[in-house]
Amino acid sequence: MKFADLHTHTTFSDGTSTPYELIKLAKDNGLSAVAICDHDTIDGIFPAKEAAGETGIEIIPALELSAEHNNAEVHILGFLIDYEDANLLSRLKKMRQDRVSRMHEMVEKLKSQGISINVDKVFRLAGAATVGRMHLARILHVEGFVSTLQGAFNKYIGEHRPAYVSRFKLTPKEAIELVLSAKGIPVLAHPYILNNDKVIEEFSGYGLRGIEAYYPEHLPSVTKHYEEVADRLNLIKTGGSDFHGAIKPQNPLGRVKVPYSVVEELKDAKKKLG
Repeated sequence: MKFADLHTHTTFSDGTSTPYELIKLAKDNGLSAVAICDHDTIDGIFPAKEAAGETGIEIIPALELSAEHNNAEVHILGFLIDYEDANLLSRLKKMRQDRVSRMHEMVEKLKSQGISINVDKVFRLAGAATVGRMHLARILHVEGFVSTLQGAFNKYIGEHRPAYVSRFKLTPKEAIELVLSAKGIPVLAHPYILNNDKVIEEFSGYGLRGIEAYYPEHLPSVTKHYEEVADRLNLIKTGGSDFHGAIKPQNPLGRVKVPYSVVEELKDAKKKLG
């Protein structure tokens, strides 16, 4: 059988593996396809396709959009997007600008907690990638303010923590519509975080086409639950490792993978978009 990991991140957002390194790992792990799902950017897709070359590994063009619903984060994966769509590129550029402003605000909030961080260090760490909280967490860890990366989120920059700043300008409806406008298939990422089946039904009404039923944090009972939700709402069941490289060693590439038939389902759904 052929398998795919449909949730991976590279150095173009908050992952630590370059597209080339990711493709090498995919080949070593016998994967036939990987979806590059960097946050609010499609820039990792091009080098991933180049790195894949003649390896036979298929790159599924994708991205992960952040939205907010009832003061909670919602992440929408967009598979098989037209990554040269002018409207999509314009919106992503604005989102990346919002990320920069947000980082300045979080660093200022940390100062009020007695933690002095040079924001330029965060931006240097991010480099050309979309800057995010993981970059800030890594600086907090390196400079000894927290003992673990998760500790940075738990104590300072996670939701409802003292240095958290919401930057999400999109509603889930807008994120879903943005993916659809770029001829992509919108899928709800890691639904266990929301723990709210009613909103999944609501998002389905907006045009949601799938749900990430297979995810590293899902217990078997949770997976079964979301399989049933997907069947009830006629949603495609996707899955992936949420690979971030060295910063999430517990989630190696291919830890969660799905049969290639899921990719075919996504492609069939794309054809129906017209």
